[in-house]
Amino acid sequence: MIRTRGLLVLPLLATLAACGSSTDALEAPAQSGKAQPTNDKIATIASGSIGTPMAERVAVLGLLNKRNGQTRDIELKPGEAIRFDKVVVRLRACEKTAPWETYPDEGAFVQLLVNERPPGTTEAERWRNVFSGWLFKENPAANVVEHAIYDVWVKACKMNFPGEETPVEEKSSDAATAEPKAPSSAPQLPSDPGAKAPDAATPDAL
Repeated sequence: MIRTRGLLVLPLLATLAACGSSTDALEAPAQSGKAQPTNDKIATIASGSIGTPMAERVAVLGLLNKRNGQTRDIELKPGEAIRFDKVVVRLRACEKTAPWETYPDEGAFVQLLVNERPPGTTEAERWRNVFSGWLFKENPAANVVEHAIYDVWVKACKMNFPGEETPVEEKSSDAATAEPKAPSSAPQLPSDPGAKAPDAATPDAL
């Protein structure tokens, strides 16, 4: 079983391994700069697992071009891919530890495609799958993208567990416990400005 600081990924690894790297995995979106769905089979989590369904999770990834120093923040759902000129990032799954885990971590199964010549050849450029695997936010050394130009890393996996929903704003305790005040027994000023207020020192007539 594979664990990285409390994040269990073995069930997802088995599912993703079964999917394999098909010819479709080497196809790149025709449009740049926009997340697009792929034909990838979205990994399913174990029946006993809790939290946001895999298809509804959102991974936040960082992408670096080492040549010009440009970085981008990318948001993808499992089964989506996004292209920037000669690089494509595909997301197969993302996961994070539950709030009660001892060591919090977040991870994503990412594939990186680059349109380039095969190393050591003079062949024409073609799309190559240069990385395929899990990346972890709190343990980046567990798996590293080794490419001369591009790097990608995990920033977050947006998902919720039961009880993490945004609580409804509670009313203030003062408003919730406020009770109507009893009428005061003190003499009240008359509503008629011309009327004379009763003398508090004079007893009422019998």
